[in-house]
Amino acid sequence: MPLPHAVARFNKRATNRFIEPIARRTPGFAVVHHTGRRTGRRYATPVNIFGSARNGIVALTYGPKASWVQNVLAGEASIETRKGWYQITAVEIVGRDIAWPSLPGFVRIALRVLQVRHFAHLETTPTSSLPRLAAGG
Repeated sequence: MPLPHAVARFNKRATNRFIEPIARRTPGFAVVHHTGRRTGRRYATPVNIFGSARNGIVALTYGPKASWVQNVLAGEASIETRKGWYQITAVEIVGRDIAWPSLPGFVRIALRVLQVRHFAHLETTPTSSLPRLAAGG
């Protein structure tokens, strides 16, 4: 069961703005840059990424219907990490059977407690630096 939408809205409006600058410099974190499907507004959403930025797994703690996930599935998106920028070339929503091997044991325990069942498998290619986008997502 994904986390409640009220938590997602709060994080989108408040927490993400503080975490985003940290996420772009911290191992295991990344910032997903994407464009809103309806608004055309550009967003930057901090995420935990497991594996590598080139072939990573992101736990969908708010479920596969989260705005940022739908935006990434619908259009172009990129990832910013402390090692650089990557264009997302493929994204697939996968289950635990695919994601579990890429996750550390303590993360699997936490995600099992939170009943997280969906993950985004991201494939990327390195790209040049892109301009920063509006926080949120």
